Amino acid sequence: MIAYAPAAFFFLLCGIGVLRDRRRFSNAVLLGIAVSLLALALLAELRRAPTLVIELAVALIALLPFVGTVALVWFLLSNGLTMIRKEGRRPANLLSLLAGLGILGLIGLFGAAVVTGSESIGILAATALLVVGYVSFLFVCFVGYAFLYQRHRPRTDVDFVVVLGSGLIGGERVPPLLASRLERGRDLYEKQAARGNPPVLITSGGQGPDEKLPESHAMADYLVERGFPAEHLEREDRSRTTEENLLFSKVIMEQARPGYRCVIVTNNFHAFRAALMARKTGVSGQVCGSPTARYYWPSATIREFAAVFLSHKVINLGICGLLAFCGLAAATFGAG
Repeated sequence: MIAYAPAAFFFLLCGIGVLRDRRRFSNAVLLGIAVSLLALALLAELRRAPTLVIELAVALIALLPFVGTVALVWFLLSNGLTMIRKEGRRPANLLSLLAGLGILGLIGLFGAAVVTGSESIGILAATALLVVGYVSFLFVCFVGYAFLYQRHRPRTDVDFVVVLGSGLIGGERVPPLLASRLERGRDLYEKQAARGNPPVLITSGGQGPDEKLPESHAMADYLVERGFPAEHLEREDRSRTTEENLLFSKVIMEQARPGYRCVIVTNNFHAFRAALMARKTGVSGQVCGSPTARYYWPSATIREFAAVFLSHKVINLGICGLLAFCGLAAATFGAG
């Protein structure tokens, strides 16, 4: 049982972090470490298994990286092409395609090292693998914890429902992505209103340079046209970013009701990063995600992870640099 103690320790740390505040990226990392240690402990238990079981497990472990990599590359490339076809060639829509091409490039680098027998290419490939391994681990932590975060139910009794804006079509119309958020916000409002305590719904979004009116006004109009009571709407029309959405909405909520409680609504791919931002800005509330088209999710998730990764760029880029240095130093020392 001692083999499971490290995993149990990190599961405990993760549980404590969640109880303190589930809106922490450290919870995701601790959970990732715990699951990794648990997997290693389970693999160690294979020593006691029958020979046939060990052979099957070894074969599966050997095949999994190859099959998994092929499947991942195919998925990313096909999704990237779907994004281009449906959403256009904006940089944000190319992320899954670029990720797939990046994996192919890394495989090609290792292939070139084997074919040419070049030590320098081999060192470069191994160093790149170290850095990619670190980033991939954080990405898996992010995706796994974000999935779990979205499973929690929002508070059943809140003072405000805050719906975050996301841009308008033609500068004035609510797009499907934003409509999904508004419908989720209305659903939360109606469930609480049915119990006799309707919250105030805040539509949050300012006016972009290519928009004819603030996003919050178009959002409020969308709801009112569909029967939402206008007296329970509040518009936050100054914000341009998610952080400003939260900061300016926080001011409205604090002025109206000190000690407020709220739930924030955005799309599911954006929920965890919005939760991290809510914690950073001191907003008293959790985040609830609304449905998103499946083809849109991979690129959007990569974009969200990149934003979180770069929000801690000092430590993350520092670790990447250290890994690169260690890889190159180890290779140089070995060659010497």
